[in-house]
Amino acid sequence: MPLDIVIGTQWGDEGKGRIVDLLSAQADIVARYNGGDNAGHTVTVGKQTFKLHLIPSGIIHPHTLGVLGNGLVINPATLLSEMEMLKNMGVRVGPERVRLSYAAHLITPVHRALDQAQEKARGKSQIGTTGRGIGPAYTDKAARRGLRLEDMLDTQSFYDKMIAHVKGGNIQLQALYQAEPLDPEATAREYADFARQLAPYISDVGEVLYEALNSNKRVLAEGAQGTLLDLDMGTYPFVTSSYPTAAGALVGLGLGICPVGRIIGVTKAFQTRVGAGPFPTEVFAETAERLRGSGANPWDEFGTTTGRPRRVGWLDGVLLRYAVRVNGITELDITKLDILTGLNPLRICVGYRSGGKEYATLPMGPTDLAPFEPIYEELPGWERDVQSARTRSDFPKEALQFIKRIEEVSGVPVRLVSIGAERDQIAEIA
Repeated sequence: MPLDIVIGTQWGDEGKGRIVDLLSAQADIVARYNGGDNAGHTVTVGKQTFKLHLIPSGIIHPHTLGVLGNGLVINPATLLSEMEMLKNMGVRVGPERVRLSYAAHLITPVHRALDQAQEKARGKSQIGTTGRGIGPAYTDKAARRGLRLEDMLDTQSFYDKMIAHVKGGNIQLQALYQAEPLDPEATAREYADFARQLAPYISDVGEVLYEALNSNKRVLAEGAQGTLLDLDMGTYPFVTSSYPTAAGALVGLGLGICPVGRIIGVTKAFQTRVGAGPFPTEVFAETAERLRGSGANPWDEFGTTTGRPRRVGWLDGVLLRYAVRVNGITELDITKLDILTGLNPLRICVGYRSGGKEYATLPMGPTDLAPFEPIYEELPGWERDVQSARTRSDFPKEALQFIKRIEEVSGVPVRLVSIGAERDQIAEIA
């Protein structure tokens, strides 16, 4: 059975969690392949809202196996807290339902302290990190001094490694950033307890996935963040430290080159991002407030992980075409179309202008978007509420025209449209 991959086409926060939740109804395994607890996937089921940072969104379905691959960096405190939250909400999360890659790396208090100290030291050049230690953990991984989950399986050795890790981190914190040192013994004891709790979950998930695919089971790969935050393909240096693009799924899950079925790109009907960095279609004032919402409900544009208000703007077709190309996207799922109800006219960026020239595609990737001005195309809006739509015929003609234009601009078909926060507020268009 081919591997299906869900990826974000923007700067993250596209609503991937609820799309994964929907697709998980037909999946046997749902596997996260990148990032850490800087991700925030929200799924609303009736009166329950699940906010997940590490465990795949598909875990809410009782039949799925949730996998955290080697491409992740894992904060064990966050993971255990998330497991406890799910248990309290009636979701089983024992070792029979959650598997952790032995090769995934650990995030420690050292990484979080370094992350925050480094961001503070950047001053006005801050890149908008979440401060959760993601970057420093990946730095340790690349420098071959990181701690992996497999280290937790040898209790005494792990304790000693934690002591050495904290002492080494304290040297950096004090010498480079004049920050307070951490307590090595207390940190090692805390992480030894985490190791005791997580040891039953640790396995070779690459083999589990390999066998599942060869047995014609359905495996859904769930990416965190979005294409434009990819370490290589994103708006560098305002990026994350991993590979949210579709190609990252194979490396991040410990799989070789294997058949891939659907590559599902999730995009909002408008554009958002959190933190610093270029944003050609960004809007402000009344339009921004209208797109962002007040923060009164989970559907508003405030980060699930950080709580920060997201920057908002019109849908950027140039960046969407780029995301389609670098991921090999086969179809799009649009989220938050309902937010556009009542806005008239609507805008889509169909090209860029710079130095007297017009560009339909990026001339040199998305690293430096500052010189570009968006070329907008205006489309009529609609007034009728679309939150009850479930089929193509339920939408006003203006909404269908907007969807069709997204298909034309991106070059791939739209299959699903999300029009509300509830699990069942999704319409099939294709």
